[in-house]
Amino acid sequence: MSKDQFKTRLQIAKDKIFKKKSENGNENSSSIGAAFKLSTELVSAVAVGTIFGFILDKTFGTKPWLIIIFFFIGVIAGIMNVIKSAKNMQK
Repeated sequence: MSKDQFKTRLQIAKDKIFKKKSENGNENSSSIGAAFKLSTELVSAVAVGTIFGFILDKTFGTKPWLIIIFFFIGVIAGIMNVIKSAKNMQK
């Protein structure tokens, strides 16, 4: 293989990679941004579940039980959101 052929094949490969990135539209997303998105989804689900449990506990006078139950529901919902988002990021 001559030098010119190698350069041509290399340029074709680079063009394919650039075209694939531009089709996905993910060329500006960073790993830190993706990690921040996933962690925010998890924390927000846990926080909403805990606050909801706290409000219901105050209303019904069942302190700590509903906080505990809704905390775990928030954890489960957060993990499911993270899994769903991670699968969408891989596409």
